[in-house]
Amino acid sequence: MNELMIEEIKIEDMIYEIRGKQVMLDSNLAKLYGVGTKRINEAVKNNPNKFPERFSWKLTQIESQNFLVENFDKKSIETRGGRFKNQRVFTEQCVAMLATILKSKIATEISIKIMDALVLMRHLIADNKDVYKSLNSINNKLIEHDEKLNYLFSKFDKKGQLLLPGKTYDAYSEIIDILSEIKNEIIIIDSYVDRTLFDFIKNINSKIIVITSNKTKLTDIEIVKFNKQYNKLEVIYNNTFHDRYFIIDRKKVFHIGTSLNHIGEKLFSINKLEDKIAKEHLINYVLKIIKNSYLEV
Repeated sequence: MNELMIEEIKIEDMIYEIRGKQVMLDSNLAKLYGVGTKRINEAVKNNPNKFPERFSWKLTQIESQNFLVENFDKKSIETRGGRFKNQRVFTEQCVAMLATILKSKIATEISIKIMDALVLMRHLIADNKDVYKSLNSINNKLIEHDEKLNYLFSKFDKKGQLLLPGKTYDAYSEIIDILSEIKNEIIIIDSYVDRTLFDFIKNINSKIIVITSNKTKLTDIEIVKFNKQYNKLEVIYNNTFHDRYFIIDRKKVFHIGTSLNHIGEKLFSINKLEDKIAKEHLINYVLKIIKNSYLEV
């Protein structure tokens, strides 16, 4: 890379703020130094004491997703099987250290220009510190929110179904498949059931308990008429639930992303809860509600 090319590069555009620090990507440093990205990462691997985690680290999947999608054109983002390529980032301290390891005239010249750019960026941030502080706080909260969602979804098994609007039959079929697993009992938790519920449960030859709110669209007369013919539906009113669940034989728990009376209208998901502690906690809570309802009668 000659002097003219160096002058044409706007290094400020290669500096980003991640985890509250100004950093540069390994790919951009490789481009500036005229070497391959592999050479940059080999320098880190061969000199671990000179590149501590607080000064140089690989982006997490969440960081990669938020950072790359925000800063780059979608077509230019490299993924591996749908996963983002997690680049290594370098703070100012490690950029200077990198130049001493690469040991070239270009590396020295580039490092000086990077330092000048970083100083300029620091002055810019200092002049607008309140704005940057607010934006960084929002970004950190978004990352934290995404990580919590990912943790929650990781507790569901890989058989979860994402059902699109208009796929009414597919959604109906998926629910029927789940209900076919019942051996002795099903507990349906849905605050807004209506007569649509009867279509799903009328052929079930097992005990059926429905926990719904007292704002439910299911009337007492409809329940009486249904039981007059099928005699197997027990309804308990409770207003503590927001989400919808199927609890099968007090062992399996399915999270249902919509009320049964809205199946197929909007995008929703069906997931089987696999986390043992979360599952036991929910089942025990539900059984306590059922027990208390019997005591109140």
